[in-house]
Amino acid sequence: MLRSFSTCALSLSFTLAFADQPTENEVWAVLQNAAQAAHSQNYQGVFTYQSGSSTKSVQIVHANQPHGEYARILVLDGSPREILSHGEDVIIYRSQDEKVIIEKRHRQNTFPALLPLDIDTLKAAYKARWGGIERIGGRDGQIVFLDSRDRYRYGYKFWADREYGLLLRSIMLNLHNEALEQITFNQLTFFNVTNMDWFHPNISRDKKYCMESTEPANKLMNQPAWTVTSLPVGFRKLEQSTHTMPGKSVPITHIIYSDGLAAVSLFVEPINKGIRPKIGHWVMGATHIHAGVSNNHQIMVVGEVPEATTIQIASAVRFNQ
Repeated sequence: MLRSFSTCALSLSFTLAFADQPTENEVWAVLQNAAQAAHSQNYQGVFTYQSGSSTKSVQIVHANQPHGEYARILVLDGSPREILSHGEDVIIYRSQDEKVIIEKRHRQNTFPALLPLDIDTLKAAYKARWGGIERIGGRDGQIVFLDSRDRYRYGYKFWADREYGLLLRSIMLNLHNEALEQITFNQLTFFNVTNMDWFHPNISRDKKYCMESTEPANKLMNQPAWTVTSLPVGFRKLEQSTHTMPGKSVPITHIIYSDGLAAVSLFVEPINKGIRPKIGHWVMGATHIHAGVSNNHQIMVVGEVPEATTIQIASAVRFNQ
């Protein structure tokens, strides 16, 4: 009798679990909520970034105010670095010797704002599926998997806060389902913003300030004499600039492609006479680097994507006849 009751109870539990499984649209809705929460919520905490044997702790404070979105990020390990962002503008402060290097950049997706606000852009390249519930940093996290539909990108495992929606943890998975990178909140609190005193860099005023801009202020107007004929599914061009670089006598064209999560940089530059180009493939953690030569130009592709992706993009560069 007891055995019969146990069998029935087990069968019922499986039936209920199956009945409670959300549709794929409902799973995507969790990720959409996580994408929005990263920008709309006010939060502060410390997360750990781990890639291979490298580990860094990062402190973040984020506020969404009527006059804009603000964030202050402080890298707690290694060389001092602070990042202040307001909207799409980002200022990076790096202390070196007796000076502070200030860089101005455009905003990029960083934890916990890894997901695009338009979550539909991911659907051509990824499949979403439901996971269980786990505690992360004292909070309940709903697990969602993003599985790659092909061999041109990695998969992801996300934990989304069940109360506020914010990502609590993210793991990048290779094609063998092994962890390549992971980012986890160790401390996290949500708060009401009462003042903005925290939104300033904590740096020494005794040091000299040096401004460096990574924006293509010296952008050249000439168009490259080449095109990219095909890209892996889901990848779109985000930015393109042609500019000179320190130590380089010829202009370099830089294009950034993304599928909404993964980002890839393509660099194309003419090869000067007497300069030996780089040829080969290198791996640094989750990052693959592919270098080759075509039509007397150095072609280099760099990104946190599988090797096949860098090779595909590099081979897609076609020069005009």
